[in-house]
Amino acid sequence: MKTATIPSLRVDPDLRRSAESVLHEGESLSGFVEQAIRQTVAHRQAEQEFIARGLMARNQARQTERYVEASAVVNRLQGMLDKARSSKSPA
Repeated sequence: MKTATIPSLRVDPDLRRSAESVLHEGESLSGFVEQAIRQTVAHRQAEQEFIARGLMARNQARQTERYVEASAVVNRLQGMLDKARSSKSPA
């Protein structure tokens, strides 16, 4: 597979110094930028999928006229959180 390049980026010298100051041992600035791009792409893809699922759920609720009260959703989520917290073993 051939590789491609990302356009070079001009930044403020302070930003470059800040980025270089947080590099891990042996990590290059190019590697850091690549990782940041990958994480941002993954985050935006997940965000798009989340919105698509929400819109599908909205459309389905409108078609079936079946809705769930917000308080019921919050209560169920709180129960799931409480259960997860209680099942954790003490550190």
